[in-house]
Amino acid sequence: MNKVNKMIRRDLNLSILTGVTVLVLLWSAVSFGDAMYSLKNIQSMTFQIPEFGFLALAMMLSNMIGGIDLSIIANANTVAIMSAYILNGQWAFGLTGPARIAAAVIAALIVSLLFGLLNGVLISRTSAPPLIATLGTMTLFQGIGMAVTGGASVGNIDKGFAQMGKATLIQIPLIFWLFLAAAVILGMVMSKSKFGRKLYLYGDNPTASRFSAIDNDKMCICTFLLTGVLAGMAGLIVLSRVNSAKVGYGDSYLLQTLIVCVVGGIDPNGGKGRVGGVLIAVILMQILSSAFTIMSLSPYTKKLIWGIMLVLVLGLNYALKKYTNMTELRKSLKEGC
Repeated sequence: MNKVNKMIRRDLNLSILTGVTVLVLLWSAVSFGDAMYSLKNIQSMTFQIPEFGFLALAMMLSNMIGGIDLSIIANANTVAIMSAYILNGQWAFGLTGPARIAAAVIAALIVSLLFGLLNGVLISRTSAPPLIATLGTMTLFQGIGMAVTGGASVGNIDKGFAQMGKATLIQIPLIFWLFLAAAVILGMVMSKSKFGRKLYLYGDNPTASRFSAIDNDKMCICTFLLTGVLAGMAGLIVLSRVNSAKVGYGDSYLLQTLIVCVVGGIDPNGGKGRVGGVLIAVILMQILSSAFTIMSLSPYTKKLIWGIMLVLVLGLNYALKKYTNMTELRKSLKEGC
């Protein structure tokens, strides 16, 4: 029993999240039965998770350094648009088949890296608040996409690339395994590598980080480069799933990624959180989203519920932080006596 208590107290937020997720799984099983947990619906959920999951990981990284990235949706859509033009042959320069697909993926990575670099440089070199900087780049990326497409969707992409978005492994979509692998690798990098330790220190206390010989500007740029790449991956997955790209796709994801990060135990002020918490929160959000669809809730009702959830979780996190601080204070006073 003592071991269980220690495990729960070691990461109280993660323990509560796990408990809530289990309760939601049981509630949805009782309420919806086969409608929720049929093979068809599970496959549907695992097809939807990757694009949102990559965006959530991108938002998580920006939160880890005490910032925010409002441009991730615009980044993903613009990357998808540019890749779509290569995959439908308009910008392919005569390339066909696998060579065209490879060119589209490479172009997507380059563009997403450039978008991430722009965010990182703006924030680190000009000391602009991340909220304002990424609001500006969000508008810029949307403007690029709008100028290129004129507001129309871009489709008719290479069938080989479209097939990748439908491929399965052990009856689970390949893109879900890709997301899971990316989450595991990112989790290992953050918990085991020197970069991860520097990231936590920089997010927790930038002043202490600077006095520890860490280049804060470089860390900021590297973090937003990763954020940009993850958002670009989300764009490619969207393109492979829906076989088209356009400005404005998935705008509602922005609020949901913020909720997932907060629910997953990521401190918006930086320096605290785990990839595992975000992964569990993504699964929880997808189950709730599927439940809302089964219940035929309107998009406006869904937005209302997501907003209420964000406020409630922020309040709960504040209460947990206050409780933890009080517990530590009492413990230190007891030891002092």
